[in-house]
Amino acid sequence: MILITWNVQWCRGVDGRVDPERIVSAAKELADFDVLCLQEIADNFPDPRLAGNTDEDQFAALATLLPGFTAIDGVAVDHPGEAGRRRKFGNMVLSRLPVRQAYRHLLPSPIDPGKNGMPRIAVEACIVAPFGELRVMTTHLEYYSDLQRRAQIDRLRAIHAEGFGHARAGTIVDQTGGPFHTHLRPQSTIVTGDFNLEPEDSNHARLGEPFGDGTPPLIDAWQAKHPGVAHPGTFKLYEKDFPEQGELHCDFIFVSEDLVPRIESVRVDRDTQAADHQPVVLTLR
Repeated sequence: MILITWNVQWCRGVDGRVDPERIVSAAKELADFDVLCLQEIADNFPDPRLAGNTDEDQFAALATLLPGFTAIDGVAVDHPGEAGRRRKFGNMVLSRLPVRQAYRHLLPSPIDPGKNGMPRIAVEACIVAPFGELRVMTTHLEYYSDLQRRAQIDRLRAIHAEGFGHARAGTIVDQTGGPFHTHLRPQSTIVTGDFNLEPEDSNHARLGEPFGDGTPPLIDAWQAKHPGVAHPGTFKLYEKDFPEQGELHCDFIFVSEDLVPRIESVRVDRDTQAADHQPVVLTLR
Protein backbone atom coordinates (compact mmCIF):
# COMPACT_ATOMS: atom_id res chain seq x y z
CA MET A 1 0.00 0.00 0.00
CA ILE A 2 1.37 3.38 -1.00
CA LEU A 3 0.28 6.57 0.79
CA ILE A 4 1.18 10.16 0.00
CA THR A 5 0.61 13.05 2.39
CA TRP A 6 0.93 16.60 1.09
CA ASN A 7 0.04 20.12 2.22
CA VAL A 8 -0.86 21.57 -1.18
CA GLN A 9 -1.55 25.23 -0.21
CA TRP A 10 -4.96 25.34 -1.93
CA CYS A 11 -3.24 23.71 -4.95
CA ARG A 12 -1.00 26.76 -5.40
CA GLY A 13 2.50 26.20 -6.72
CA VAL A 14 5.65 28.15 -6.00
CA ASP A 15 5.00 29.90 -9.33
CA GLY A 16 1.74 31.28 -7.90
CA ARG A 17 -0.49 29.22 -10.21
CA VAL A 18 -3.43 27.40 -8.61
CA ASP A 19 -4.01 24.09 -10.40
CA PRO A 20 -5.61 20.99 -8.82
CA GLU A 21 -4.86 18.98 -11.96
CA ARG A 22 -1.14 19.70 -11.56
CA ILE A 23 -1.28 18.45 -7.97
CA VAL A 24 -2.81 15.14 -9.02
CA SER A 25 -0.36 14.77 -11.92
CA ALA A 26 2.61 15.47 -9.65
CA ALA A 27 1.37 12.93 -7.10
CA LYS A 28 0.98 10.30 -9.84
CA GLU A 29 4.53 10.97 -11.00
CA LEU A 30 5.76 10.29 -7.48
CA ALA A 31 4.06 6.92 -7.06
CA ASP A 32 1.15 4.73 -8.06
CA PHE A 33 -0.54 5.69 -4.81
CA ASP A 34 -3.44 3.96 -3.12
CA VAL A 35 -4.19 6.73 -0.62
CA LEU A 36 -3.69 10.48 -1.02
CA CYS A 37 -3.90 12.67 2.08
CA LEU A 38 -4.14 16.39 1.32
CA GLN A 39 -4.17 19.45 3.54
CA GLU A 40 -5.30 23.02 2.73
CA ILE A 41 -8.10 22.32 0.28
CA ALA A 42 -10.36 25.28 -0.53
CA ASP A 43 -13.89 25.85 -1.78
CA ASN A 44 -15.03 29.34 -2.77
CA PHE A 45 -12.09 31.34 -1.38
CA PRO A 46 -11.22 33.45 -4.45
CA ASP A 47 -8.30 35.88 -4.51
CA PRO A 48 -7.60 38.01 -2.50
CA ARG A 49 -8.89 35.71 0.25
CA LEU A 50 -6.44 33.04 -0.96
CA ALA A 51 -3.75 34.25 -3.33
CA GLY A 52 -4.23 33.29 -6.97
CA ASN A 53 -7.36 31.27 -6.25
CA THR A 54 -10.81 31.25 -7.88
CA ASP A 55 -14.11 30.24 -6.35
CA GLU A 56 -13.59 26.62 -7.49
CA ASP A 57 -14.70 23.79 -5.22
CA GLN A 58 -11.37 21.98 -4.97
CA PHE A 59 -12.87 19.10 -2.95
CA ALA A 60 -15.10 18.29 -5.93
CA ALA A 61 -12.40 18.98 -8.51
CA LEU A 62 -9.89 16.62 -6.89
CA ALA A 63 -12.50 13.89 -6.54
CA THR A 64 -13.30 14.22 -10.26
CA LEU A 65 -9.61 14.03 -11.16
CA LEU A 66 -9.30 10.67 -9.39
CA PRO A 67 -12.15 8.50 -10.69
CA GLY A 68 -12.43 5.22 -8.86
CA PHE A 69 -11.21 6.80 -5.62
CA THR A 70 -13.42 7.38 -2.59
CA ALA A 71 -13.14 11.04 -1.60
CA ILE A 72 -13.55 11.92 2.08
CA ASP A 73 -13.60 15.65 2.74
CA GLY A 74 -13.05 17.27 6.11
CA VAL A 75 -14.19 20.88 6.38
CA ALA A 76 -12.79 22.80 9.34
CA VAL A 77 -13.46 26.39 8.21
CA ASP A 78 -17.03 27.15 7.10
CA HIS A 79 -17.75 30.83 6.34
CA PRO A 80 -20.65 32.66 4.71
CA GLY A 81 -20.11 33.72 1.10
CA GLU A 82 -21.92 35.59 -1.62
CA ALA A 83 -25.31 34.43 -2.95
CA GLY A 84 -25.71 31.95 -0.14
CA ARG A 85 -22.72 29.83 -1.15
CA ARG A 86 -20.45 29.07 1.77
CA ARG A 87 -16.67 29.16 1.85
CA LYS A 88 -14.94 26.01 3.09
CA PHE A 89 -11.38 25.01 3.89
CA GLY A 90 -9.91 21.80 5.25
CA ASN A 91 -8.33 18.44 4.50
CA MET A 92 -9.08 15.43 2.34
CA VAL A 93 -8.42 11.69 2.05
CA LEU A 94 -8.77 10.00 -1.35
CA SER A 95 -8.55 6.20 -1.46
CA ARG A 96 -8.82 3.70 -4.28
CA LEU A 97 -8.96 1.01 -1.59
CA PRO A 98 -12.39 0.38 -0.04
CA VAL A 99 -13.38 2.76 2.78
CA ARG A 100 -15.56 1.18 5.47
CA GLN A 101 -16.29 4.21 7.61
CA ALA A 102 -15.24 7.85 7.70
CA TYR A 103 -14.98 10.15 10.72
CA ARG A 104 -14.40 13.89 11.01
CA HIS A 105 -12.86 14.98 14.31
CA LEU A 106 -12.92 18.71 15.07
CA LEU A 107 -9.78 19.48 17.08
CA PRO A 108 -9.73 21.70 20.18
CA SER A 109 -8.80 25.38 20.07
CA PRO A 110 -8.43 26.60 23.67
CA ILE A 111 -8.41 30.36 23.93
CA ASP A 112 -4.95 31.87 23.46
CA PRO A 113 -5.47 35.65 23.57
CA GLY A 114 -3.87 37.65 20.79
CA LYS A 115 -2.96 34.60 18.69
CA ASN A 116 -4.27 34.22 15.16
CA GLY A 117 -5.66 30.85 14.12
CA MET A 118 -8.42 28.85 12.46
CA PRO A 119 -10.53 25.77 13.26
CA ARG A 120 -8.65 22.51 12.71
CA ILE A 121 -9.88 19.00 11.87
CA ALA A 122 -8.62 15.43 11.57
CA VAL A 123 -10.19 13.34 8.81
CA GLU A 124 -10.26 9.58 9.43
CA ALA A 125 -10.92 6.87 6.85
CA CYS A 126 -11.10 3.18 7.79
CA ILE A 127 -9.51 1.53 4.78
CA VAL A 128 -9.25 -2.08 3.60
CA ALA A 129 -5.60 -2.57 2.60
CA PRO A 130 -4.22 -5.74 0.97
CA PHE A 131 -2.78 -6.84 4.33
CA GLY A 132 -5.84 -5.93 6.43
CA GLU A 133 -7.88 -2.99 7.62
CA LEU A 134 -6.37 0.18 9.03
CA ARG A 135 -7.31 3.71 10.00
CA VAL A 136 -5.81 6.63 8.09
CA MET A 137 -6.05 10.06 9.66
CA THR A 138 -4.84 13.29 8.11
CA THR A 139 -4.68 16.66 9.82
CA HIS A 140 -3.19 20.15 9.79
CA LEU A 141 -2.39 21.54 13.23
CA GLU A 142 -2.41 25.16 14.39
CA TYR A 143 0.47 27.31 13.18
CA TYR A 144 0.43 30.29 15.52
CA SER A 145 -0.45 28.90 18.96
CA ASP A 146 1.66 26.32 20.76
CA LEU A 147 -1.08 26.06 23.40
CA GLN A 148 -3.63 25.02 20.76
CA ARG A 149 -1.16 22.75 18.98
CA ARG A 150 -0.49 20.91 22.25
CA ALA A 151 -4.21 20.46 22.87
CA GLN A 152 -4.62 19.16 19.32
CA ILE A 153 -1.78 16.65 19.79
CA ASP A 154 -3.50 15.39 22.95
CA ARG A 155 -6.78 15.06 21.06
CA LEU A 156 -5.10 13.04 18.30
CA ARG A 157 -3.74 10.72 20.98
CA ALA A 158 -7.22 10.38 22.45
CA ILE A 159 -8.73 9.61 19.03
CA HIS A 160 -6.09 6.94 18.47
CA ALA A 161 -6.74 5.39 21.89
CA GLU A 162 -10.50 5.52 21.40
CA GLY A 163 -10.20 3.74 18.06
CA PHE A 164 -7.96 1.08 19.54
CA GLY A 165 -10.50 0.54 22.32
CA HIS A 166 -13.20 -0.07 19.72
CA ALA A 167 -10.90 -2.42 17.79
CA ARG A 168 -10.06 -4.36 20.93
CA ALA A 169 -13.49 -4.65 22.52
CA GLY A 170 -16.05 -3.48 19.97
CA THR A 171 -18.78 -5.79 18.71
CA ILE A 172 -21.01 -5.80 15.65
CA VAL A 173 -24.46 -4.95 17.00
CA ASP A 174 -26.42 -3.58 14.04
CA GLN A 175 -26.09 -4.72 10.42
CA THR A 176 -29.29 -3.20 8.99
CA GLY A 177 -27.57 -0.63 6.79
CA GLY A 178 -29.10 2.25 8.74
CA PRO A 179 -27.32 4.96 10.74
CA PHE A 180 -26.76 2.56 13.65
CA HIS A 181 -25.05 -0.01 11.42
CA THR A 182 -21.87 -0.99 13.25
CA HIS A 183 -18.52 -0.83 11.48
CA LEU A 184 -15.63 -1.92 13.68
CA ARG A 185 -12.65 0.43 13.73
CA PRO A 186 -9.32 -1.23 12.85
CA GLN A 187 -6.44 -1.38 15.30
CA SER A 188 -3.69 -0.44 12.83
CA THR A 189 -3.42 3.34 12.45
CA ILE A 190 -1.64 5.95 10.34
CA VAL A 191 -1.67 9.65 11.33
CA THR A 192 -0.37 12.03 8.67
CA GLY A 193 -0.26 15.69 7.89
CA ASP A 194 1.30 19.07 8.50
CA PHE A 195 1.87 19.24 12.25
CA ASN A 196 3.47 22.71 12.21
CA LEU A 197 6.25 21.60 14.52
CA GLU A 198 9.82 20.41 14.23
CA PRO A 199 11.06 16.87 15.05
CA GLU A 200 12.79 18.10 18.21
CA ASP A 201 9.64 19.85 19.47
CA SER A 202 8.22 18.39 22.68
CA ASN A 203 4.86 18.06 20.93
CA HIS A 204 6.43 15.60 18.48
CA ALA A 205 7.63 13.49 21.38
CA ARG A 206 4.25 13.86 23.08
CA LEU A 207 2.42 12.31 20.12
CA GLY A 208 4.62 9.24 20.40
CA GLU A 209 4.46 8.81 24.18
CA PRO A 210 3.31 5.43 25.54
CA PHE A 211 -0.27 4.90 26.69
CA GLY A 212 -1.29 3.47 30.02
CA ASP A 213 -4.17 1.36 28.72
CA GLY A 214 -2.38 -0.93 26.29
CA THR A 215 -2.93 1.26 23.24
CA PRO A 216 0.06 0.75 20.92
CA PRO A 217 2.16 3.91 20.66
CA LEU A 218 2.42 5.99 17.51
CA ILE A 219 5.85 5.84 15.86
CA ASP A 220 7.39 8.39 13.50
CA ALA A 221 7.73 6.34 10.31
CA TRP A 222 10.79 8.27 9.11
CA GLN A 223 12.65 7.68 12.36
CA ALA A 224 11.62 4.01 12.36
CA LYS A 225 12.96 3.43 8.84
CA HIS A 226 15.92 5.83 9.01
CA PRO A 227 17.16 5.74 12.65
CA GLY A 228 19.64 8.48 13.37
CA VAL A 229 18.99 10.24 10.06
CA ALA A 230 17.53 13.74 10.30
CA HIS A 231 14.14 14.40 8.75
CA PRO A 232 14.47 15.99 5.30
CA GLY A 233 13.01 19.46 4.96
CA THR A 234 9.39 19.56 3.81
CA PHE A 235 8.65 23.31 3.90
CA LYS A 236 10.37 26.55 2.90
CA LEU A 237 12.62 24.86 0.35
CA TYR A 238 11.56 27.12 -2.52
CA GLU A 239 8.97 29.60 -1.25
CA LYS A 240 10.68 31.58 1.50
CA ASP A 241 9.62 34.56 3.59
CA PHE A 242 13.19 35.94 3.36
CA PRO A 243 16.14 34.69 1.28
CA GLU A 244 18.19 33.18 4.11
CA GLN A 245 15.24 31.36 5.72
CA GLY A 246 16.10 27.78 6.61
CA GLU A 247 14.11 24.68 5.71
CA LEU A 248 11.39 23.45 8.04
CA HIS A 249 10.55 19.81 8.82
CA CYS A 250 6.88 19.73 9.79
CA ASP A 251 5.17 17.09 7.62
CA PHE A 252 5.13 13.65 9.24
CA ILE A 253 3.67 10.18 9.00
CA PHE A 254 3.11 8.36 12.29
CA VAL A 255 2.14 4.69 12.36
CA SER A 256 0.92 2.45 15.15
CA GLU A 257 3.58 0.12 16.50
CA ASP A 258 2.17 -2.94 14.73
CA LEU A 259 2.73 -1.32 11.31
CA VAL A 260 6.44 -0.59 11.81
CA PRO A 261 7.56 -4.02 10.45
CA ARG A 262 5.51 -3.32 7.31
CA ILE A 263 7.38 -0.12 6.42
CA GLU A 264 9.16 -0.74 3.15
CA SER A 265 10.11 2.88 2.48
CA VAL A 266 9.53 6.46 3.59
CA ARG A 267 10.74 9.28 1.39
CA VAL A 268 10.33 13.00 0.87
CA ASP A 269 10.19 14.39 -2.66
CA ARG A 270 12.37 17.50 -2.59
CA ASP A 271 11.99 18.39 -6.27
CA THR A 272 8.37 19.29 -6.93
CA GLN A 273 7.35 22.93 -6.75
CA ALA A 274 3.65 22.26 -7.36
CA ALA A 275 2.98 23.43 -3.78
CA ASP A 276 4.91 25.18 -1.02
CA HIS A 277 5.34 21.94 0.97
CA GLN A 278 7.01 18.73 -0.18
CA PRO A 279 5.06 15.46 -0.33
CA VAL A 280 5.97 12.49 1.87
CA VAL A 281 5.53 8.95 0.47
CA LEU A 282 5.05 5.85 2.64
CA THR A 283 5.07 2.29 1.27
CA LEU A 284 3.77 -0.56 3.45
CA ARG A 285 4.19 -4.19 2.40
